[in-house]
Amino acid sequence: MPAKRHQRTTKVDEAVIRLRIRRLKEGYFLATSPDVPGLVVQARSITEVVEFSQDVARKILESCLDHGDPLPPVFSKARHSPRQLLVPVGLP
Repeated sequence: MPAKRHQRTTKVDEAVIRLRIRRLKEGYFLATSPDVPGLVVQARSITEVVEFSQDVARKILESCLDHGDPLPPVFSKARHSPRQLLVPVGLP
């Protein structure tokens, strides 16, 4: 089974997911993704919520592969070097 998993993950070079981030009343940030069902992350800053969301998205992908579940469509196609990304930068 591990060889099969490796074979499937090599098809996914990189995927870009959309995050919806909102600030909660308590001051935390909450991220969800319309591209990755089940991704819900809470963190103290936008930077943290983005980093944690990347980890959670990767774990969801790994779980789908391990259990033979269908991949979210965003992961089913290989993406090579996106030309443009929106990256949050913390302000002093």
